[in-house]
Amino acid sequence: MAPASEHDPRSTQVDDDAGAWFDAARFGMFIHVGHANAKGWELSWPLVGGVGSLPAAPRVAFEDWYTDVDSYQPAPDATADWCRSAADAGMGYAVMVTQHHDGVANFASDLPGRALSGGRDLVAEFCESARANGLRIGLYLSLSDWGHPDYPAWDPSMAPYNFIAYPRPDAVTWQRFVEQLAARITHLLTAYGQIDMIWFDGGWERSPDEWHATELEALIRSLQPSIMINDRLPGAHADFQTPEQLIPAEPPEGRFETCMTMNLSWGWVPEDDRYTTATETIHLLGEIAGRGGNLLLNIGPGPDGHIVAEQRNILDEVTEWMAAHSSAIVGTRPGFEPWQWHGPSTCSPGPDGLELVHLICVMRPYRHVVVRGVHPRRLRSATVMGTGATLSWTTRVSAIDEVFGGDPIGEIVLEIDEADIDPHATVFTLSFEGSP
Repeated sequence: MAPASEHDPRSTQVDDDAGAWFDAARFGMFIHVGHANAKGWELSWPLVGGVGSLPAAPRVAFEDWYTDVDSYQPAPDATADWCRSAADAGMGYAVMVTQHHDGVANFASDLPGRALSGGRDLVAEFCESARANGLRIGLYLSLSDWGHPDYPAWDPSMAPYNFIAYPRPDAVTWQRFVEQLAARITHLLTAYGQIDMIWFDGGWERSPDEWHATELEALIRSLQPSIMINDRLPGAHADFQTPEQLIPAEPPEGRFETCMTMNLSWGWVPEDDRYTTATETIHLLGEIAGRGGNLLLNIGPGPDGHIVAEQRNILDEVTEWMAAHSSAIVGTRPGFEPWQWHGPSTCSPGPDGLELVHLICVMRPYRHVVVRGVHPRRLRSATVMGTGATLSWTTRVSAIDEVFGGDPIGEIVLEIDEADIDPHATVFTLSFEGSP
């Protein structure tokens, strides 16, 4: 069994009590929304000619990017749609893009820059919807700003885009930009009540000293002492790591959250029809939870702000599975080691002091399922999550242990019936008296 997660104090600044909600959630929604959603473009990247990691992103002429920026008006119930869907799927939090790399804000303020039209504050609507649905709130903010004259603003003469060699302004101009960045952060962390997470991006273009990372972190923690800060503000202390589009082979030190798309795009790109299946998504969720991490699953709302049909279909199936199996995900810690059980597993406290281990089958189980390296005589029950069906089992210990009794290490062999199999991922729950 893996022990309860221990966090490295060098990489975790928020105290464990303040971050306990993150450890319990295991599942969240990422919302990539901006004016580009109205046109079926990927967020920001077409402005600089695209990027290899987004092969479906259309190329958009520079002069067209900021045309009609302020015309995007999601439906009044758009944020409610996102947050209700997240809560229904068993997610504990949601993270919304407040401003992407192109510098267009999804919130209303007195700060200079481009924003949604008519004083619309989509961030305020999101925060209200999140709280109404019992979700913790995360706000995404790009540090880079390709539309800001002091950054400086992108123009075609800078092509091709170079991640680490973006032009630098003079010192006075840069100081002015950093001060405006701090003002933007201050607005986001003071105008909407408690914010549980700030999710930075775009930090690759500058050094920690250029970002004034130490000062920005101090500002953030002074405004929201319990906030979680991700690992994308270079030079700041990260409360969690953010591997993108893959499950790390080995879990990172401390807390981590894998962010993933349902297809190959973060925004809504209608040409991108390479969607994963609900089964693949459920398996990802199980594998990440089994490593002690969170899955931040992305949606890219359509032109009216609602979740598009292809993503809705996946979410509906995930929601149905979670309705019966959320106990294997939410509020868990890692279970068995890989050699003990051939698949992800999680652990949670059970009634009457029992310890529950949830075996998540990402491959179809056959007639027998074997768990190794446990105290088989401590097993009290084995059931199928979702149906409550009881499983029969046998145990194996060494010949000597069989003779002398006691509490030896051995194996458990579960007997599986075809009726026990879930079409997406079967979960077996083992109840142990004491540690397995």
